Amino acid sequence: MESPTYLRIRNLTKRFGDTAAVHDLSLDVARGEILALLGPSGSGKTTTLRLLAGFETPDAGAIEVGGEDVVRLAPAARRFGMVFQHYALFPHLDVGANVAFGLAARRGGAAAERRVKEVLAMVDLAGYERRPVAALSGGQQQRVALARSLAPEPRILLLDEPLSNLDPALRERTRRELRRAIHAVGITTVFVTHEQEEAFDLGDRIAVLHRGRLEQVGTPDQLYDEPASAFVAGFVGRTASLPGERVGGTPGSVALVRPEAMRLVADGGAAAIEGRVTERRFVGALAYFMVDDGAGVTVEVQAPPRAVGVGDRVRVAVDRVLFWTDARAGGRTEAPPEGDA
Repeated sequence: MESPTYLRIRNLTKRFGDTAAVHDLSLDVARGEILALLGPSGSGKTTTLRLLAGFETPDAGAIEVGGEDVVRLAPAARRFGMVFQHYALFPHLDVGANVAFGLAARRGGAAAERRVKEVLAMVDLAGYERRPVAALSGGQQQRVALARSLAPEPRILLLDEPLSNLDPALRERTRRELRRAIHAVGITTVFVTHEQEEAFDLGDRIAVLHRGRLEQVGTPDQLYDEPASAFVAGFVGRTASLPGERVGGTPGSVALVRPEAMRLVADGGAAAIEGRVTERRFVGALAYFMVDDGAGVTVEVQAPPRAVGVGDRVRVAVDRVLFWTDARAGGRTEAPPEGDA
């Protein structure tokens, strides 16, 4: 059974001068769900997070939590927890004092100590109360910041690029730890990221934003396999653009294809293009081969590492078109992958 909607965003709009940073955005987030706001710079994802937190005032629209419209409430009155990009921990305080900082106005003494112990256990930092913050790893500091946000028992948790300060080697492990901790608490969460891998690994669903508008919302599988627009197809994962024609479609269309949906074929097989291998990138069990047809079309094909070599002439077949777009209309006329290449 699906969880009921807890956070409801309706027709949210925010303009800065003549620029619409967020335009008519509507989203539903279920209780306990982790929603990623994914998009490039200037897509409106950070502005959306600031509107949720109350740091910006929308020009139009509603933000409801459990049926209550919070747009007119001050940030503190909304009871949203916020983990900032740089954590904002106090280096002169130990872990326990950092976590207890947000409890000063609500709890004191033994009650505050009990709550600090509870939330540190939630993020797998039990017994760390007296540790200096400076002695912790980046991933541990991130979990201290999470614990501090959870201590006042917020209704919604907001995360702003939560892993951007970590070394790449730490990010994968920390993503798993963060996801486990959030789901253990069961708090509804919205986080901002520009990295697809982070959104896929941490989010239950992902809302893809582009130029202030919602392009698509869905699970990672849905976004990757069933993109609703050419932008989503190109932004979420790799794609190649091939000239082609849909059966019953518009002549001059462009087919967007994933590297794994293309394969090298022997002479005599049906092929979308023929060309020469200009580059090979080895990534372990697989390799990516750049194939140039000499007439302006270059595709990236995923294949076994020793299938071919640089300089070889090859033929490339397409097993599935991800998305069709009308090149003559500048990509504005788009369609799902019905028909043949």
